[in-house]
Amino acid sequence: MTDTRDTEALAARAAAGDEEALDRLLREIRPEIVRRCGRFLPFREDAEEAAQDVLLQVSRNITRFEGRSRFSTWLYTIVTNCARQKYRELKRRAAERPLLDTEAAGPDPRTTSVIAGSRLDLLDALENLERDSPHLVAPLVYRDICEMEYAEIAERTGIPVGTVKSRLHHARKQIRPWLLGERR
Repeated sequence: MTDTRDTEALAARAAAGDEEALDRLLREIRPEIVRRCGRFLPFREDAEEAAQDVLLQVSRNITRFEGRSRFSTWLYTIVTNCARQKYRELKRRAAERPLLDTEAAGPDPRTTSVIAGSRLDLLDALENLERDSPHLVAPLVYRDICEMEYAEIAERTGIPVGTVKSRLHHARKQIRPWLLGERR
């Protein structure tokens, strides 16, 4: 993103209904959104699709941004949700494909690289964590994927910094076996 102060000011103006500010904001944040979606999704095309979803959500919901937290915090929540939703959609589509189609197409390129495989393993681990301990997901995603500071995570989640750190520790401990292939 460009200068954080400029982005925050644009977001505030867009939230107040300034269409020109919204257009400029969307143009300026797009590269960062694609990059952040790429942290979740192993293929650029999928990351770009998720980024389009993010931009759409931002444009539809910018008036709900109240400025109580930083715009980047609000934005990363949307990025996280849209990227994880895109992953679920891709996973569902893959499961619906008949076996013959997958054999004829050859190996799935999403699982042939270490990077792609590790991202998919992470997304699977997050799905499992959400099923088993949903309160641990947000701190893990915000810190390890969105690279947010502890104070910002605490502000976003409404829990004390010590609780954020504790939940992050437990989340990492819980997903480690999934990432190492010890649990399925």
